[in-house]
Amino acid sequence: MLTLNTKVDQADSIVGELVLPYELREKSRQRATLSSGEDVAVFTVRGTVLRHGDLLQGMTESGEVQVVKVLAAKEATYRVDCKTPHTLLRCAFHLGNRHTQAQVGDEAGTGFLRIRKDPVLKEMLEGLGAIVSEEQAAFEPESGAYGGGHHHHGDDHHNLLAPVPLRQKIHRPSQLTTDKTS
Repeated sequence: MLTLNTKVDQADSIVGELVLPYELREKSRQRATLSSGEDVAVFTVRGTVLRHGDLLQGMTESGEVQVVKVLAAKEATYRVDCKTPHTLLRCAFHLGNRHTQAQVGDEAGTGFLRIRKDPVLKEMLEGLGAIVSEEQAAFEPESGAYGGGHHHHGDDHHNLLAPVPLRQKIHRPSQLTTDKTS
């Protein structure tokens, strides 16, 4: 069995395709099946999210190095379209406020959101003025502020989108004083 355990940027030869829904592309340890029907084992660093087009390298039991391409499977999603950018922003805010994973997309200059199918969220979004349509689509949500994504060798900052202070003083209103000497 091929054991896949390393993300690579390029390969001379790709031996197969691993088609997975987002939920399984988040798992760091699993048994999966290539499009060809061959079983593989996937062992990635905890917290790794496999993205559409990623290349995974591994070794067969006989010691042969092979690479497979990860493809995002189509799954049940909602596409969220809005008549105005303001409405789309409100929808994104409310989804983020509920810690909902969302994909941000752009087609022909018009932005949209994509989320996993959830009737409760659909009702909320429609209440905000969105047009919500069900579709089978590859789901590639934003990684978020702390979602790393790709790790570069020698980079110990985990590709954060925002710096995380080592110590942060929290100012409470009762602690604030005004300087009346100016």
